[in-house]
Amino acid sequence: MLTGNKMKARFSAAKLAKFCCMAAQKKGGVFLNVTSKGRYALRVMIDLAQHPEDGYISLKTIADRQGISMKYLEMIVGNLKKARLVDSTRGKDGGYKLNRGPGDYSVGDILRCIEDNLAPVACIKAGSINCENAAGCMTVPMWKELDDITNAYLDTVSLEDLLTGAKWRGQENCN
Repeated sequence: MLTGNKMKARFSAAKLAKFCCMAAQKKGGVFLNVTSKGRYALRVMIDLAQHPEDGYISLKTIADRQGISMKYLEMIVGNLKKARLVDSTRGKDGGYKLNRGPGDYSVGDILRCIEDNLAPVACIKAGSINCENAAGCMTVPMWKELDDITNAYLDTVSLEDLLTGAKWRGQENCN
C-alpha cells in the first residue's frame, strides 16, 4: 500500500485526475460522490476568501451571492465553525470570515468536516474498514488504497488553488 510521500510522488494531481476521468468515462460512474452540502461548503469558503476586506460577512450576503438558501447555509457554516475553519461573530455587523489564509485550507479538510463519508464504498469510513466481511473480502485493500489516494489528492488542493486555478492551467480537459 502506498503512503505519504510515495503516494504523492506516484499519483500527482494531474495523473490522478486523468485516471479518475478515464475510469469514469469507461464505467459511466465516479469514484467519489460529493454531496451538495460539500459543494456548497466549498462555495462558501471561496466566497469568504474572495472578500477578505469585508471582514465578517453575513450569511444573508453569502446566500444572496451564491444563490443558496439561508437555512441550508446555516447547517454548513455550523459545521465549518465547529471544525474551526471559520470565525463568527453575532450582532449587527456579525457574520463569518476565514481565520487563516486561503493557502492554509485544504479541500480535503473542508469536505471531511461536511461529508459523512468520502470513501468510494460504504465499508470504508474515515479511513477505517467497517465491514464484517473484510477479512475474507479480496477487494477491501483496493478500495482502502483508493480512499487513501483520494484523500491525499484532496489534501494537496488548497482553497487558494481553487481561487487562482493555476494548479490546473495547461492541463487537458478530459471531455
